[in-house]
Parts: sequence; C-alpha cells; structure tokens
Amino acid sequence: MYRLIAKLFLIIIALLLPMSAYAAETFRVPILLYHRFGATVVDGMTITTPVFEAQMKYLRDNGYKVIPLRQLVDYYRGKAPAPGPKSVVIVEDDAHKSVYSDMLPIIKKYHYPVTIFAYPSAISNAKYAMTWDQMRELTMTGLFDVQSHTYWHPNFKKERRKLSQAALDALVMTQLKKSKTRLESEMKSKVDMLAWPFGIYDDYLLSKAQEAGYGATFTIERRHATASDSVLKLPRYLLVNADSGKAFVQLLEGNAVKRNVAY
Repeated sequence: MYRLIAKLFLIIIALLLPMSAYAAETFRVPILLYHRFGATVVDGMTITTPVFEAQMKYLRDNGYKVIPLRQLVDYYRGKAPAPGPKSVVIVEDDAHKSVYSDMLPIIKKYHYPVTIFAYPSAISNAKYAMTWDQMRELTMTGLFDVQSHTYWHPNFKKERRKLSQAALDALVMTQLKKSKTRLESEMKSKVDMLAWPFGIYDDYLLSKAQEAGYGATFTIERRHATASDSVLKLPRYLLVNADSGKAFVQLLEGNAVKRNVAY
C-alpha cells in the first residue's frame, strides 16, 4: 500500500512539474509606469484622469489581475510562484501631487495595488509633489507601497562626465543610501527597490545599488517582464496619454506602439 501511494505521489509530481516549468518560462507581465494625471495634457507624461480610469476599467472588465510589484519581485527571488496569466503591475514615479488628488480615488474604486517610486528631496518641498502626510495616507489604504527613486533624481550620465571617479562614487552612494534611509524613516516600511532616474543604468550603477541594499531595480525599457529577465533591471512601460483605447490593448498584448518620450 505504501509503495502504491508513493508511486502515485511521484506520478502527480511528474505531471505538475512540466506545468509549473511552462508557467515560469512563458509568463509575460507588463509593468505600467505612470507619472502625472490631470484634466488636460500639460506635458509628455501627463495622462488625463478619464483615460486612466478607462484603462483601469479595461483591466477589470477583461480579466486582468493587477498584482503587487513585490509579488513579481518575489518570484525572481525564488519566494513566490510565477505570476498567473494576464497579470499586470502598476507603478508611479516621482510621487506627483496628482497621485493623491486624481489617482487615489480611482485606485480605491478598483482596489488595485500600486508602488510609488519617490525621491525624498521633493516630498513636502516641491510644489508638484505630495507631502509626507499624504504619502502616509496612501499607504494606510493598504494599496500603496513606497520605494526609492534616488534622493533628488540626478542624471547619472551627465554627472559621470563632470565628476572624478571618487566624486561619482560618493554621489551615487549618497543618492541611493540617503533615499532609502529617509523613506524607511518616514514611511516605517522596508525600501529595497529602486527605479533608475531617466532609466539610466549600467553595470557600475547596478553594483552600487546592490551595495546600498537594493534587491531589485527598474528601467524604462518598453516591454513585458519575463522569466528570463534579471531582477536588477526589470523593464517598465512609460505610459503617455496616447496609450489609450486600442493602443492600450496592444500594449497589454505585447504589441506596444514605439514611442520616443522626453523624460
């Protein structure tokens, strides 16, 4: 009897392994990156609030599952199963004040998880950014997570051209560590994910990110995240207002229109 049970167990495992391997090899998850919202398009990265709501409604009405960014990252770290079919991730860069005024009500309506990549120097300082209290209010909904976008959003490519190697090392580590420390102090939560400003990264910056305590970093390469990607350079779609209607559907299906966006 014991041998029979053991044999059946092995048969079940043999049947399930190819299925799990297939899922891991074939998943494709679009990470949708937003910046600003409003009644009208005032710059290249503003998405009108009605367009954003239509996108969120489309996800719900067409069987898409919005998963937390952390869940996707945990897959790459071997801590979670591969994301299921039609999984989508939503993120926002810069912690713009319209996240609080325009994005929050829609996110609460659809109950979707969102990760915000913030640079702390702007919070409660810049007119375009949220306050720390607003950020904390977002996280209290249980729908928002706050992660790092460096301390003041530098252009590392330009800084490299004018700084010595020692000065560059100091700047990079300050940007990475100071942001992480401030966000963890203000938000009382773990910060171990980083979105590269302007999408600029290279092997040097990736190594510095790991040294500073980041386990995942994100680019603005316009494609789906797949099982073959490195957790240190996961791609994201930088959305613009033109990514609406049919263009949004094409993007979700992996046939996004190529765009040159001035970041």
